[in-house]
Amino acid sequence: MNALSDETLLLNALNNGPDLPSENFEFKSIFLDSILPDAENARFFPAIAISDTDANAFINRKITKSQLAKQYGADGFILIGKSVLLNCLTYGTTDWKKANESIDSIVELGENIIESDLIQAPTVYPLDSDGRYKIVTGHRRFFALLYANGKGSAAQFKVYDSKPYLLKTKQFVENASREDLSPYGKLQAFSGAMHELDALNNARLKLGGKKLTVKQSASKLGISMGAFDNYNVLTRYSAVAESYKTGLKKTFINVKKIVLDTEKEYRHQYGKKQLNIGDKKEINNLLAKKLTGIEQSLPKAPEKVKLNFSLSPTSIKKLLELNIFKLDTGINWLELDWNDGNQIQKAINQVVELLQSSDNVNENPISG
Repeated sequence: MNALSDETLLLNALNNGPDLPSENFEFKSIFLDSILPDAENARFFPAIAISDTDANAFINRKITKSQLAKQYGADGFILIGKSVLLNCLTYGTTDWKKANESIDSIVELGENIIESDLIQAPTVYPLDSDGRYKIVTGHRRFFALLYANGKGSAAQFKVYDSKPYLLKTKQFVENASREDLSPYGKLQAFSGAMHELDALNNARLKLGGKKLTVKQSASKLGISMGAFDNYNVLTRYSAVAESYKTGLKKTFINVKKIVLDTEKEYRHQYGKKQLNIGDKKEINNLLAKKLTGIEQSLPKAPEKVKLNFSLSPTSIKKLLELNIFKLDTGINWLELDWNDGNQIQKAINQVVELLQSSDNVNENPISG
């Protein structure tokens, strides 16, 4: 929903008083395949839910990751199903790394759900008359439910009668307190929430009321006045969020100082008391250069695995022809960490030992 329609919605809601009316909700059980994530939420996870049948087939090695990715058109996405989470983003990219971090968090929560079945109900609102719902808060919990119980299961949700008036604000309140949300995600969530509060202020002014004070705005966002000021400074220039998106590891406090110092230097150099749009564009360019120069985190290069073994020509032929995932090696390939060179080396050694045991002693071994 765009800003104009947001403001119109708020104008109608404020007609009977200066405060937004209370929003009705109920708790009810909904099938997970009726729930849609909010792509604009900082918690959004680019996932495609696979059927319980396909998830079971993958677990039992009747279908491969590449086959599932092709079937669901999952390049650039994550496939999720009962006990299955497959990262199909481009290996080694920042997005791939972020997705892996989210996957670890979702798996951990999903396993807790399997063990205890206790979870705070995610919140949703009806999207249309076809029985579909969109998530307001609880994206991670929703994906954990998919992982724990599968696409065909149902779960308890807190269901609003209609779309909440300040949806992005509710999402920011949830996200701001989370340690596992990236700085970029928090800045995006704040920008979305402030967009709503600006629309609320405009609606209040049109009805003869007053704008929210800074203290009231901070209260609605569930943060302190100091944190509110930090967010305001950090979202003043797009270069800050972009730098965090590409891996900047500086704290909010440190980057806030860089922003304020850059503004101060610019004002002093050009004798400016007030900054216009052109000035802010120049400062944004300066910040982009400064923040790019700060050491950023890069995806760790995968470890190289050194192979050192001897096999007969027959066994080498067998190794090339067979699907080693189907050999009775005792290896749990689903749990193997393909980024851990030691684990891969150990698994390869087990395969080689199995093939060596079947070598014909009369054949000359070939080293690999």
